[in-house]
Amino acid sequence: MEKAEKREFVTWLNGVFKDSGSVVVAHYTGLTVAQLSDLRSKMRDAGGTVKVAKNRLAKIALQGTESEGISDLFVGQTLVAYSNDPITAPKIAIEFAKGNEKLVILGGSMGATTLDADGVKALAALPSLDELRAKLVGMIQTPASRIAQVVNAPAAQLARVFGAYARKDEAA
Repeated sequence: MEKAEKREFVTWLNGVFKDSGSVVVAHYTGLTVAQLSDLRSKMRDAGGTVKVAKNRLAKIALQGTESEGISDLFVGQTLVAYSNDPITAPKIAIEFAKGNEKLVILGGSMGATTLDADGVKALAALPSLDELRAKLVGMIQTPASRIAQVVNAPAAQLARVFGAYARKDEAA
């Protein structure tokens, strides 16, 4: 890379660290190109991105961001997984690491919060933003349907009573 390319990359990576909901740092030593491509495609499908960055450039890009606390994780062959949704990048990275022990999660960040490997695992265990929205909508709709049942119940009971009187009159 030339100096201009490095500056541009550092500026871009700085924006990624500032704007991402979460960042995961992992060692990828021993992964084949096919496995790394598979990780990238899974992350892309979920709405995240995986980027291999030079440690020195990543440390420079971290300066002045809330995620500055993770700069000590950039040792050896590291990759950065990030997403706007705070749950996506950790979830995909942890799922991939379960199936491939060569991807070692080192830690990450969520805003100003620095996470160790266990923190990333805990974050991955949380439901995604879409899942939370679905649960919230379900919780909101449930009381509404119960209210409709309660309101309709007296009318249904009245209809049954009138029907019983009608049958009684027909029988007499």
